[in-house]
Amino acid sequence: MMRKKGTLRQILLITDGCSNQGSDPVAMAALASEQGITVNVIGVLNENMPEYHRQGLKEVEEIASAGGGISQIVYTKQLSQTVQMVTRKAMTQTIQGVVNGELQQILGGKSTLDDLPPDKRGEVMEVVDELGETMDLEVLLLIDASGSMEDKMATVQESLLDLSISLNSRIGDNQFAVCVFPGKKYDAELLMDWSSRLESVTKMLSQVELGGITPTGPAIKEAISIFQSRRSKRGLLSRDDEPRDGYFKESGM
Repeated sequence: MMRKKGTLRQILLITDGCSNQGSDPVAMAALASEQGITVNVIGVLNENMPEYHRQGLKEVEEIASAGGGISQIVYTKQLSQTVQMVTRKAMTQTIQGVVNGELQQILGGKSTLDDLPPDKRGEVMEVVDELGETMDLEVLLLIDASGSMEDKMATVQESLLDLSISLNSRIGDNQFAVCVFPGKKYDAELLMDWSSRLESVTKMLSQVELGGITPTGPAIKEAISIFQSRRSKRGLLSRDDEPRDGYFKESGM
């Protein structure tokens, strides 16, 4: 099997309720997935959340499913560990999906990791684990800044710092961007452009004015355009950096 080096791209949506403005977030998540961007969603609850809000969080599962990602519903106090878990689990799931695709090409039919003998499956999983540590990672954090998130934003800030620390041990390069919705003028606003450090976003988040509608669909659409802009800039900077339609740029084993 060819071992490849490339970039894992994720949108991590953190929200506490359903969208109520603009394009369908499920359709936008499907569009992101088509472009090689996994959409993961964390729905944040607090203990006294009204029942209608809890029902609205069903949308969380639908968005993640369409985006090829993972959804998780958590109480506010569990948010920090959940952000880390979802990010890492989504990395592994994405790599496994690509590996399964390659296995089908090699073995034919609909063969997957589960169809391999235990010893061979173990060897492939070692490759999956190694890729999870060595591939570059781009995570765009898409944070709900509507009024109902006011009592959760401090925990969100702590969670982002913990995420940065937990990923520091990886060999691959980590790049983060942070976008909030709604923005001051637009449906979504880029709060922090791509950086390897999330520490600087803490102060920015504390200054965000919370309130207004929840335009989740337009926010995901904006996230896609931020990834597209990054790829365009990278292509201009280096003639050798070929456009990546999938997750991997080939290299020898």
